[in-house]
Amino acid sequence: MFPRTRMRRNRRTEGLRRLAEETALTPADFILPLLVLPGKRRREAVSAMPGVERISTDLLVRRAEAIRSPAVMVFGVPDAGDKDERASSAIREDSLVPGAVRALKRKRPELIVITDICLCGYTSHGHCGILAAASGEVDNDATLEVLSGMAKAHAAAGADMVAPSAMADGQVRAIRDALDEGGFHHTAIMSYAAKFASSFYGPFREAAHSAPAFGDRRSYQLPPANRREAIRDALMDEAEGADWLMVKPAMPYLDVLAELRTATRRPVAAYQVSGEYAMLKFAGAASALDEKAAALEAALCIRRAGADAIITYSAEELIQWITG
Repeated sequence: MFPRTRMRRNRRTEGLRRLAEETALTPADFILPLLVLPGKRRREAVSAMPGVERISTDLLVRRAEAIRSPAVMVFGVPDAGDKDERASSAIREDSLVPGAVRALKRKRPELIVITDICLCGYTSHGHCGILAAASGEVDNDATLEVLSGMAKAHAAAGADMVAPSAMADGQVRAIRDALDEGGFHHTAIMSYAAKFASSFYGPFREAAHSAPAFGDRRSYQLPPANRREAIRDALMDEAEGADWLMVKPAMPYLDVLAELRTATRRPVAAYQVSGEYAMLKFAGAASALDEKAAALEAALCIRRAGADAIITYSAEELIQWITG
Protein backbone atom coordinates (compact mmCIF):
# COMPACT_ATOMS: atom_id res chain seq x y z
CA MET A 1 0.00 0.00 0.00
CA PHE A 2 1.00 3.64 -0.47
CA PRO A 3 3.47 5.04 0.46
CA ARG A 4 5.58 1.83 0.42
CA THR A 5 4.10 0.96 -3.01
CA ARG A 6 4.26 3.70 -5.62
CA MET A 7 2.81 2.63 -8.96
CA ARG A 8 4.45 5.52 -10.78
CA ARG A 9 7.90 4.01 -10.28
CA ASN A 10 7.34 1.83 -13.35
CA ARG A 11 6.18 4.80 -15.43
CA ARG A 12 8.89 7.35 -14.66
CA THR A 13 10.96 7.00 -17.86
CA GLU A 14 10.40 5.78 -21.39
CA GLY A 15 12.74 2.84 -20.76
CA LEU A 16 10.86 1.74 -17.64
CA ARG A 17 7.54 2.06 -19.44
CA ARG A 18 8.75 -0.09 -22.31
CA LEU A 19 10.18 -2.68 -19.94
CA ALA A 20 6.76 -3.13 -18.31
CA GLU A 21 4.78 -2.96 -21.57
CA GLU A 22 2.09 -5.64 -21.67
CA THR A 23 0.91 -5.27 -25.29
CA ALA A 24 2.88 -4.38 -28.40
CA LEU A 25 2.16 -3.94 -32.10
CA THR A 26 4.18 -5.73 -34.79
CA PRO A 27 3.85 -5.78 -38.59
CA ALA A 28 2.54 -9.37 -38.33
CA ASP A 29 -0.62 -8.11 -36.61
CA PHE A 30 -2.28 -6.51 -39.64
CA ILE A 31 -4.48 -7.52 -42.56
CA LEU A 32 -4.97 -4.98 -45.37
CA PRO A 33 -8.36 -4.83 -47.13
CA LEU A 34 -8.21 -4.36 -50.93
CA LEU A 35 -11.06 -3.26 -53.23
CA VAL A 36 -10.77 -4.76 -56.72
CA LEU A 37 -12.39 -3.44 -59.90
CA PRO A 38 -12.88 -5.23 -63.23
CA GLY A 39 -11.01 -4.10 -66.32
CA LYS A 40 -7.55 -2.60 -66.66
CA ARG A 41 -5.83 0.62 -65.62
CA ARG A 42 -8.77 1.61 -63.42
CA ARG A 43 -8.24 3.58 -60.23
CA GLU A 44 -11.03 5.28 -58.30
CA ALA A 45 -10.56 7.24 -55.08
CA VAL A 46 -13.09 6.63 -52.29
CA SER A 47 -14.14 10.10 -51.16
CA ALA A 48 -15.36 8.97 -47.73
CA MET A 49 -12.11 7.09 -47.02
CA PRO A 50 -9.09 9.31 -47.75
CA GLY A 51 -6.17 7.25 -49.02
CA VAL A 52 -8.31 4.26 -50.06
CA GLU A 53 -8.84 3.37 -53.71
CA ARG A 54 -10.71 0.86 -55.81
CA ILE A 55 -8.22 -0.50 -58.35
CA SER A 56 -8.20 -3.01 -61.17
CA THR A 57 -6.23 -6.24 -60.89
CA ASP A 58 -3.33 -5.11 -63.08
CA LEU A 59 -2.71 -2.11 -60.80
CA LEU A 60 -3.30 -4.24 -57.74
CA VAL A 61 -0.52 -6.59 -58.78
CA ARG A 62 1.88 -3.66 -59.16
CA ARG A 63 0.92 -2.43 -55.72
CA ALA A 64 1.40 -5.91 -54.27
CA GLU A 65 5.16 -5.61 -54.72
CA ALA A 66 5.28 -2.96 -51.98
CA ILE A 67 2.66 -4.30 -49.57
CA ARG A 68 4.25 -4.88 -46.17
CA SER A 69 1.22 -6.44 -44.47
CA PRO A 70 1.58 -10.22 -44.24
CA ALA A 71 -2.04 -10.70 -45.32
CA VAL A 72 -4.66 -9.00 -47.47
CA MET A 73 -8.43 -9.35 -47.62
CA VAL A 74 -9.86 -9.00 -51.13
CA PHE A 75 -13.29 -7.50 -51.86
CA GLY A 76 -14.71 -7.49 -55.38
CA VAL A 77 -16.45 -4.37 -56.68
CA PRO A 78 -18.17 -5.58 -59.87
CA ASP A 79 -19.75 -3.23 -62.37
CA ALA A 80 -23.55 -2.91 -62.36
CA GLY A 81 -23.79 -5.12 -65.44
CA ASP A 82 -22.33 -8.04 -63.51
CA LYS A 83 -25.00 -7.91 -60.82
CA ASP A 84 -28.32 -9.73 -60.77
CA GLU A 85 -30.88 -10.94 -58.23
CA ARG A 86 -29.05 -14.24 -57.67
CA ALA A 87 -25.46 -12.97 -57.58
CA SER A 88 -24.59 -15.22 -60.51
CA SER A 89 -21.17 -13.69 -61.12
CA ALA A 90 -20.07 -14.43 -57.54
CA ILE A 91 -19.69 -18.16 -58.14
CA ARG A 92 -17.82 -18.09 -61.45
CA GLU A 93 -14.20 -19.23 -61.29
CA ASP A 94 -13.30 -16.63 -63.95
CA SER A 95 -14.94 -13.74 -62.10
CA LEU A 96 -13.37 -10.72 -60.47
CA VAL A 97 -12.03 -11.98 -57.13
CA PRO A 98 -10.70 -15.37 -58.34
CA GLY A 99 -8.82 -13.52 -61.06
CA ALA A 100 -7.32 -11.13 -58.51
CA VAL A 101 -6.36 -14.03 -56.23
CA ARG A 102 -4.55 -15.86 -59.00
CA ALA A 103 -2.70 -12.69 -60.02
CA LEU A 104 -1.66 -11.91 -56.45
CA LYS A 105 -0.45 -15.45 -55.83
CA ARG A 106 1.62 -15.42 -59.01
CA LYS A 107 3.27 -12.17 -57.95
CA ARG A 108 3.57 -12.78 -54.20
CA PRO A 109 3.14 -16.50 -53.42
CA GLU A 110 3.98 -15.91 -49.75
CA LEU A 111 1.27 -13.26 -49.30
CA ILE A 112 -1.68 -14.58 -47.29
CA VAL A 113 -4.78 -13.93 -49.40
CA ILE A 114 -8.16 -13.89 -47.66
CA THR A 115 -11.37 -13.31 -49.61
CA ASP A 116 -14.67 -11.90 -48.46
CA ILE A 117 -17.61 -14.25 -49.04
CA CYS A 118 -20.83 -12.25 -49.26
CA LEU A 119 -23.36 -11.51 -51.97
CA CYS A 120 -24.18 -7.84 -51.28
CA GLY A 121 -21.71 -6.58 -53.88
CA TYR A 122 -23.02 -9.00 -56.51
CA THR A 123 -26.79 -8.71 -56.10
CA SER A 124 -28.78 -6.05 -57.91
CA HIS A 125 -30.72 -5.35 -54.70
CA GLY A 126 -27.64 -5.07 -52.46
CA HIS A 127 -28.70 -7.56 -49.81
CA CYS A 128 -26.29 -10.21 -48.54
CA GLY A 129 -28.30 -13.16 -49.77
CA ILE A 130 -30.89 -14.45 -52.23
CA LEU A 131 -34.35 -12.98 -51.73
CA ALA A 132 -37.44 -15.16 -51.47
CA ALA A 133 -39.89 -14.30 -54.23
CA ALA A 134 -42.95 -14.41 -52.00
CA SER A 135 -41.73 -12.37 -49.02
CA GLY A 136 -38.84 -10.33 -50.39
CA GLU A 137 -36.80 -11.39 -47.37
CA VAL A 138 -33.42 -13.09 -47.51
CA ASP A 139 -33.85 -16.82 -48.09
CA ASN A 140 -31.25 -18.20 -45.71
CA ASP A 141 -31.01 -21.74 -47.08
CA ALA A 142 -30.95 -20.70 -50.74
CA THR A 143 -28.18 -18.26 -49.86
CA LEU A 144 -26.01 -21.03 -48.39
CA GLU A 145 -25.71 -22.74 -51.76
CA VAL A 146 -24.44 -19.59 -53.47
CA LEU A 147 -22.05 -18.71 -50.65
CA SER A 148 -20.61 -22.23 -50.84
CA GLY A 149 -20.12 -21.94 -54.60
CA MET A 150 -18.41 -18.58 -54.15
CA ALA A 151 -16.05 -20.01 -51.52
CA LYS A 152 -15.13 -22.94 -53.78
CA ALA A 153 -14.35 -20.57 -56.67
CA HIS A 154 -12.04 -18.55 -54.45
CA ALA A 155 -10.36 -21.64 -53.03
CA ALA A 156 -9.79 -23.01 -56.52
CA ALA A 157 -8.04 -19.73 -57.40
CA GLY A 158 -5.65 -20.16 -54.50
CA ALA A 159 -7.17 -18.22 -51.60
CA ASP A 160 -5.56 -19.21 -48.31
CA MET A 161 -8.66 -18.35 -46.35
CA VAL A 162 -12.29 -17.46 -47.11
CA ALA A 163 -14.23 -15.11 -44.85
CA PRO A 164 -18.02 -15.51 -44.91
CA SER A 165 -19.68 -12.25 -43.89
CA ALA A 166 -23.32 -12.72 -44.97
CA MET A 167 -24.42 -13.69 -41.42
CA ALA A 168 -26.50 -16.53 -42.85
CA ASP A 169 -27.34 -19.24 -40.35
CA GLY A 170 -25.24 -22.33 -41.04
CA GLN A 171 -22.91 -20.60 -43.49
CA VAL A 172 -19.70 -21.89 -41.91
CA ARG A 173 -20.84 -25.51 -41.93
CA ALA A 174 -22.13 -25.25 -45.50
CA ILE A 175 -18.88 -23.71 -46.72
CA ARG A 176 -16.69 -26.16 -44.79
CA ASP A 177 -18.61 -29.09 -46.25
CA ALA A 178 -18.39 -27.66 -49.77
CA LEU A 179 -14.66 -26.97 -49.49
CA ASP A 180 -13.93 -30.44 -48.16
CA GLU A 181 -16.07 -32.09 -50.84
CA GLY A 182 -14.15 -30.10 -53.45
CA GLY A 183 -10.80 -31.23 -52.07
CA PHE A 184 -9.94 -27.85 -50.54
CA HIS A 185 -9.17 -29.26 -47.11
CA HIS A 186 -6.38 -26.74 -46.49
CA THR A 187 -8.48 -23.64 -47.20
CA ALA A 188 -9.24 -22.02 -43.85
CA ILE A 189 -12.39 -20.16 -42.83
CA MET A 190 -12.36 -16.82 -41.01
CA SER A 191 -15.93 -16.25 -39.95
CA TYR A 192 -17.41 -12.80 -39.46
CA ALA A 193 -18.80 -14.43 -36.35
CA ALA A 194 -19.85 -11.32 -34.42
CA LYS A 195 -20.87 -8.85 -37.11
CA PHE A 196 -23.12 -6.10 -35.85
CA ALA A 197 -25.73 -4.03 -37.70
CA SER A 198 -23.54 -0.97 -37.32
CA SER A 199 -23.68 2.63 -38.47
CA PHE A 200 -19.90 2.50 -38.91
CA TYR A 201 -20.13 0.67 -42.27
CA GLY A 202 -21.33 3.70 -44.23
CA PRO A 203 -18.10 4.61 -46.05
CA PHE A 204 -17.47 1.00 -47.12
CA ARG A 205 -20.91 0.72 -48.70
CA GLU A 206 -20.03 3.71 -50.85
CA ALA A 207 -16.61 2.21 -51.58
CA ALA A 208 -17.97 -1.22 -52.57
CA HIS A 209 -21.25 0.00 -54.12
CA SER A 210 -23.01 -2.47 -51.83
CA ALA A 211 -25.69 -0.48 -50.01
CA PRO A 212 -29.08 -2.25 -50.00
CA ALA A 213 -31.53 -0.79 -52.51
CA PHE A 214 -34.31 -1.06 -49.92
CA GLY A 215 -34.68 -1.98 -46.28
CA ASP A 216 -31.67 -2.73 -44.11
CA ARG A 217 -29.67 -5.68 -42.77
CA ARG A 218 -30.87 -5.73 -39.19
CA SER A 219 -32.75 -9.01 -39.63
CA TYR A 220 -29.51 -10.91 -40.19
CA GLN A 221 -26.76 -8.84 -38.57
CA LEU A 222 -26.40 -8.63 -34.80
CA PRO A 223 -28.19 -5.98 -32.72
CA PRO A 224 -25.61 -3.58 -31.24
CA ALA A 225 -27.19 -3.99 -27.79
CA ASN A 226 -26.58 -7.75 -27.55
CA ARG A 227 -23.22 -8.98 -26.27
CA ARG A 228 -24.36 -12.44 -25.16
CA GLU A 229 -26.00 -13.13 -28.52
CA ALA A 230 -22.75 -12.19 -30.28
CA ILE A 231 -20.75 -14.66 -28.21
CA ARG A 232 -23.34 -17.35 -28.86
CA ASP A 233 -23.16 -16.72 -32.63
CA ALA A 234 -19.38 -16.86 -32.57
CA LEU A 235 -19.21 -20.11 -30.64
CA MET A 236 -21.74 -21.67 -33.01
CA ASP A 237 -19.48 -20.75 -35.92
CA GLU A 238 -16.56 -22.32 -34.07
CA ALA A 239 -18.57 -25.52 -33.64
CA GLU A 240 -19.40 -25.51 -37.36
CA GLY A 241 -15.72 -25.47 -38.28
CA ALA A 242 -14.48 -21.86 -38.34
CA ASP A 243 -10.69 -21.64 -38.06
CA TRP A 244 -10.75 -17.94 -37.14
CA LEU A 245 -13.46 -15.84 -35.53
CA MET A 246 -13.97 -12.13 -36.10
CA VAL A 247 -15.57 -9.20 -34.30
CA LYS A 248 -16.80 -6.33 -36.50
CA PRO A 249 -16.62 -3.35 -35.90
CA ALA A 250 -13.65 -3.23 -33.54
CA MET A 251 -13.37 -0.19 -31.27
CA PRO A 252 -17.08 0.17 -30.34
CA TYR A 253 -17.21 -3.57 -29.52
CA LEU A 254 -14.05 -4.13 -27.49
CA ASP A 255 -16.14 -5.67 -24.70
CA VAL A 256 -17.36 -8.35 -27.14
CA LEU A 257 -13.82 -8.89 -28.40
CA ALA A 258 -12.45 -9.31 -24.88
CA GLU A 259 -15.17 -11.75 -23.88
CA LEU A 260 -14.81 -13.80 -27.04
CA ARG A 261 -11.05 -13.99 -26.49
CA THR A 262 -11.66 -15.71 -23.14
CA ALA A 263 -14.39 -17.99 -24.56
CA THR A 264 -12.45 -19.54 -27.46
CA ARG A 265 -9.07 -21.03 -28.23
CA ARG A 266 -9.42 -20.10 -31.90
CA PRO A 267 -7.50 -17.10 -33.28
CA VAL A 268 -9.64 -13.96 -33.18
CA ALA A 269 -9.55 -11.05 -35.62
CA ALA A 270 -11.10 -7.62 -35.22
CA TYR A 271 -12.14 -5.47 -38.18
CA GLN A 272 -11.48 -1.76 -37.76
CA VAL A 273 -14.16 -0.81 -40.25
CA SER A 274 -14.49 2.05 -42.70
CA GLY A 275 -16.26 4.39 -40.31
CA GLU A 276 -13.58 3.96 -37.68
CA TYR A 277 -10.89 4.62 -40.29
CA ALA A 278 -12.71 7.67 -41.68
CA MET A 279 -13.19 9.22 -38.25
CA LEU A 280 -9.47 9.08 -37.55
CA LYS A 281 -8.60 10.41 -41.00
CA PHE A 282 -11.02 13.34 -40.94
CA ALA A 283 -10.25 14.21 -37.32
CA GLY A 284 -6.56 14.21 -38.14
CA ALA A 285 -7.09 16.38 -41.21
CA ALA A 286 -9.03 18.86 -39.05
CA SER A 287 -6.21 18.90 -36.47
CA ALA A 288 -8.73 17.70 -33.90
CA LEU A 289 -6.24 15.00 -32.91
CA ASP A 290 -2.86 13.61 -33.87
CA GLU A 291 -3.80 10.96 -36.45
CA LYS A 292 -0.64 8.90 -36.06
CA ALA A 293 -0.82 8.79 -32.26
CA ALA A 294 -4.56 8.10 -32.27
CA ALA A 295 -4.34 5.36 -34.92
CA LEU A 296 -1.53 3.61 -33.07
CA GLU A 297 -3.43 3.88 -29.79
CA ALA A 298 -6.59 2.49 -31.37
CA ALA A 299 -4.73 -0.48 -32.84
CA LEU A 300 -2.96 -1.11 -29.54
CA CYS A 301 -6.29 -1.14 -27.68
CA ILE A 302 -7.75 -3.63 -30.16
CA ARG A 303 -4.76 -5.90 -29.61
CA ARG A 304 -4.97 -5.42 -25.84
CA ALA A 305 -8.62 -6.49 -25.89
CA GLY A 306 -7.61 -9.81 -27.44
CA ALA A 307 -7.32 -9.54 -31.22
CA ASP A 308 -4.68 -11.78 -32.78
CA ALA A 309 -4.97 -9.80 -36.02
CA ILE A 310 -6.47 -6.45 -36.99
CA ILE A 311 -8.10 -5.90 -40.36
CA THR A 312 -7.63 -2.21 -41.07
CA TYR A 313 -7.33 0.18 -44.01
CA SER A 314 -4.49 1.81 -42.04
CA ALA A 315 -2.39 -1.37 -42.07
CA GLU A 316 0.39 -0.04 -44.28
CA GLU A 317 0.62 3.27 -42.42
CA LEU A 318 0.63 1.53 -39.06
CA ILE A 319 3.44 -0.80 -40.13
CA GLN A 320 5.44 2.19 -41.36
CA TRP A 321 4.92 4.03 -38.07
CA ILE A 322 5.85 0.95 -36.03
CA THR A 323 9.00 0.14 -37.94
CA GLY A 324 10.05 3.68 -38.84
